[in-house]
Amino acid sequence: MAISVDEIKKSYPLPLYNFRVEIGADAVAFSEVSGLSIHYETTTYKESQTASGVAGPRVMHMPAQRADVNVTLKKGLTRMTSLVNLYNWIKQITLNQIEKKDIFVRLCDEAGKPVISWKIINAFPTKLDGPSFDAKSNEAAVESMELRADAIIIEAA
Repeated sequence: MAISVDEIKKSYPLPLYNFRVEIGADAVAFSEVSGLSIHYETTTYKESQTASGVAGPRVMHMPAQRADVNVTLKKGLTRMTSLVNLYNWIKQITLNQIEKKDIFVRLCDEAGKPVISWKIINAFPTKLDGPSFDAKSNEAAVESMELRADAIIIEAA
């Protein structure tokens, strides 16, 4: 049975390289995003067992509070605007006036249309790393920023 183009588009995995990051109203060209993870801590409860005939306590694992959200963004360092914009954001911490922002990471199809979006809620920077310098390397200079956020929501387009 022949498969139609629409069926292939719906069932074929999307490539990782076609994504965009939006910080507030600005689209920023990052080369890597990691930490888009939703997970929960667990709590262990132990209770005695009297009715089942099994010796020892019964152990139950239950979900607890949502774990911290830590996202890392990496991008190639470009002239002037790159490091300055991220530095100005993290510099607000010294004034104790940090601006929390919602960030969208959008995985796009071949036409550049968003298919799945991760909304990182109330994110703020906790670390900004400049590039590691090596005179023997010809790799691009890469900066990275670590963010802490309240939650991640996944939205399908």
